[in-house]
Amino acid sequence: MKYLNFTKYIYLVLGFVMLYDAFSKWNNPEKPWLSVAFAVVAFFLFFFRNRFAKKFEDRNNTNQPK
Repeated sequence: MKYLNFTKYIYLVLGFVMLYDAFSKWNNPEKPWLSVAFAVVAFFLFFFRNRFAKKFEDRNNTNQPK
């Protein structure tokens, strides 16, 4: 399950790539809105998975006997 710690960073990288793509298309006839939407979703997923992982870790730490 350690790979789940790394997948949230993939969302962060994807978000920055989509933002770069949107800024590079900004003045072109192509519309950058799809790239902006993907960037927003990627950043949301990064923060959601980060928060969920912390909650899950806290729950596991409180359930373990000392």
